Amino acid sequence: MKRVLDEDLIYEVLSVVEEIPEGCVATYGQIASLIGRDKNARLVGRVLSMSKYYGEYPCHRVVNHAGRLAPGWLEQASLLRDEGVSLKDDQHVDLKKHRWDGE
Repeated sequence: MKRVLDEDLIYEVLSVVEEIPEGCVATYGQIASLIGRDKNARLVGRVLSMSKYYGEYPCHRVVNHAGRLAPGWLEQASLLRDEGVSLKDDQHVDLKKHRWDGE
């Protein structure tokens, strides 16, 4: 049985994502930490997978802890490149250069 996510939590995650500036990326874990749920990076990913139902958010600016792009989302790399984000290879953002401090 799938758990239903609380809409307040969804908007809390999306409001953080909305703050990520153009040309920067954040990690799922970083967003989880910013909303006070340090160990819920997967929950953040789940919320982002449903974000289209809640409006337009720059979800392409969120990557995993190693800078890896979302599997199967072919447009993510080009969206990031268009904002000036450099990739180390086809699947990884250079986090040292582009990680948002989020503070």
